[in-house]
Amino acid sequence: MRLSLTVSTLIAFSVLAVVSGRYIHAASTSSMPSGDDAPRTPVLMELFTSEGCSSCPPADALLEKLDRSQPVSGAELIVLSEHVDYWNDIGWKDPYSSREYSERQSAYAAQFGLGGIYTPQMVVDGHYELVGSDEQQAIRAVEKAVKLEKMQLTLSLFHIEESNKLGVRVETGPLPSSLTTKSANVFLAIADESDESHVIRGENAGRTLKHVAVLRDLVPVGKVSRTENFSRNVTLNLDSGNRRDLRIVGIIQEPAAGRVLGAGSVRLSN
Repeated sequence: MRLSLTVSTLIAFSVLAVVSGRYIHAASTSSMPSGDDAPRTPVLMELFTSEGCSSCPPADALLEKLDRSQPVSGAELIVLSEHVDYWNDIGWKDPYSSREYSERQSAYAAQFGLGGIYTPQMVVDGHYELVGSDEQQAIRAVEKAVKLEKMQLTLSLFHIEESNKLGVRVETGPLPSSLTTKSANVFLAIADESDESHVIRGENAGRTLKHVAVLRDLVPVGKVSRTENFSRNVTLNLDSGNRRDLRIVGIIQEPAAGRVLGAGSVRLSN
């Protein structure tokens, strides 16, 4: 990840920027209106993709479309592009790829009982998986996910006196008794607002590829229990390279890449 923030930018965000995902039961979200003032339930959409895969660009384009259009009533789609590394040895090394994201996808495959991993694959709230370019299936998965109960997650940015660090406060309540899991993991994801590559080798040679919300780091923050609120200040390290607009995404997730119980995001513009 090659990112930087100026001190003045962080000062501007010392006024807290807050995003909340409400704890809502299915009955209150299934008929939720989609007006600007209506609450929307966050739903996490992860796209496992690669610039070395010729069938991935349509899925990349679909993710950008869903992010921009927010087509599902009552849902706030929070998207992440997670570039895997297992395509890197056939002619083109994806500059955004990471073994960590391949491992995360493998953990999902184990959870879903799949015999292997593939691209493009979309995972919705850690609970549904589908071919990443299938728009109808993606929308149906979001419509199901928005009906599941969610925990509230609040993110706020605060000032740090260093240009390559970002302070984030993460807050959520205890796990509700209605959930069977006894603990859940909390993550912070750092993603570029957008990225673009001109591919010169491999299956996509000669193409210019565009991506949205490209994951650059996934940071474990701690665990949520049944007995107490979770509140933590986290310092994220940002590389001192090119300035980019960022998305910071908070995720509450059952262990072993299980269901996403809550999510929220905040954007940081340079």
